[in-house]
Amino acid sequence: LIPGRDDHSLFSAWKISFLGALALLVALPLLSPDPYLQIIKFMPDGILVTFQVTTLSILIAVVIGLLAGIGQISRVPVINRLATVYVQVIRGIPLLVQLFYIYFALGKFLKLQGLIAAVIAMSFCYGAYMGEIFRAGIQAVPKGQMEAALALGMSRGQALWFVILPQTIRIILPPIGNEFIALLKDSSLVSILAISDLLRRGREYAAASFRYFESYTMVALVYLVLTLFLSRLVGIMEERLHRDGK
Repeated sequence: LIPGRDDHSLFSAWKISFLGALALLVALPLLSPDPYLQIIKFMPDGILVTFQVTTLSILIAVVIGLLAGIGQISRVPVINRLATVYVQVIRGIPLLVQLFYIYFALGKFLKLQGLIAAVIAMSFCYGAYMGEIFRAGIQAVPKGQMEAALALGMSRGQALWFVILPQTIRIILPPIGNEFIALLKDSSLVSILAISDLLRRGREYAAASFRYFESYTMVALVYLVLTLFLSRLVGIMEERLHRDGK
């Protein structure tokens, strides 16, 4: 979803999609306040919850992914095996199943609230994918970089932190950005835990008014605008990193 660095034409796919969705999001409430304007007024708290879940989950997932990625290339057999097993197991279980398991199964013992359970499930799920991205990114850095850092007197930890990881960030930013966008969309699954996110609010309005077409149209447009906006931000960050790295 991230726009390419050379995608600056007037009628690029991103501009057509983003401006078209934004125009519909503005025009529909103006042309038909009942029900589109009412739907928009019903959604702000749901949008806020969606951003809360997404932001908290991605921040925790990046930390988990970094640890899992480093663990997979660790020379300590126990750490390497634990990190690899975590990545393989979590990636093999659907996110929806993990949400049910943490909220309903473990919730019996841990008494987790819906929002906390959702953040934990999404963080651990996407942390596994992030771990694989970090592992691939670290291994993509030429081995000569580590050897040069060690030759300068750095420890392996210092070389990893100050030499390898900064180069890794430039490599993995596009896939990390795509995971962030995918997490935003997958956050709609938390509505099954009775969390009043964007989708849940849309479902509540549709159930109360029987305006299913109009409600889900507005929900889809809001998600589309949010994901395309975030994709542009990630593209700008990627451009700056590449420019600064030259």
